Amino acid sequence: MQIPFSKYQGTGNDFVIIDQREITYLTREDTPIIKYLCDRRFGIGADGLILLQQKEAYDFEMVYFNSDGRESSMCGNGGRCITAFAKQIGIQKSSYHFLAIDGPHDALIREDEWVELKMGDVSNIEDGKDYYYLNTGSPHYVAFVEDLDDINIVREGQAIRYSDRFRKEGTNVNFVEATEDLIEVATYERGVEDETLSCGTGVTAAAIAYYLEKPSEQRQLVNIRSKGGDLQVRFQPKGNEFTSIWLCGPATLVFQGTLEMPPYG
Repeated sequence: MQIPFSKYQGTGNDFVIIDQREITYLTREDTPIIKYLCDRRFGIGADGLILLQQKEAYDFEMVYFNSDGRESSMCGNGGRCITAFAKQIGIQKSSYHFLAIDGPHDALIREDEWVELKMGDVSNIEDGKDYYYLNTGSPHYVAFVEDLDDINIVREGQAIRYSDRFRKEGTNVNFVEATEDLIEVATYERGVEDETLSCGTGVTAAAIAYYLEKPSEQRQLVNIRSKGGDLQVRFQPKGNEFTSIWLCGPATLVFQGTLEMPPYG
């Protein structure tokens, strides 16, 4: 069977995206195939794979898998990329309303092609010793550091992700360096089990943690630099809850193609 696909990237976080509105190419049980498609040597190569599907009362449904082939929690950059993909395949809207694993999301594409994605509200933030732990659609551990260049992201990220607390369910780990005008963020992602060039839910968590470090109106709009490019997060704090959270940044088509499905099963 041949599968048509598009590959998108959002600040270096890359995804294979498949339109399943008319034909079901993959299901949640196709873990080996999805892992194969994401493999950078034998497949297309990506941090994750996304299915765009029909969903009543929504413009579409987003079903996201990590590169290990398993369905995962919300992916912010993936949500921005699937919005750009929806426009590409003819779903023309001034704004989009779609369903993901963590609930409904709104999105819009600006004239400069930046995609703005509304994230879910955030509460129940753990303010620990030298870290914050919060869920922005996916669980994130956030630690502030003096210099990102001094941190081995993979080694330090694995130590936290596979610690006694997080070994079973896993967590994403973000290291954040604050400068005068922005924050720089590096993320170790569970499911990918490596550092990625960018993580949408990760930079969202980092922006909220940055506000909690030193609350001010200026920190309600945070400019972010990841290794894959620049993003922006804005939000409204209300006590211990954060609402109207928007993740903003580019989402770019890399290439399109058709792949012959390998003989699994």
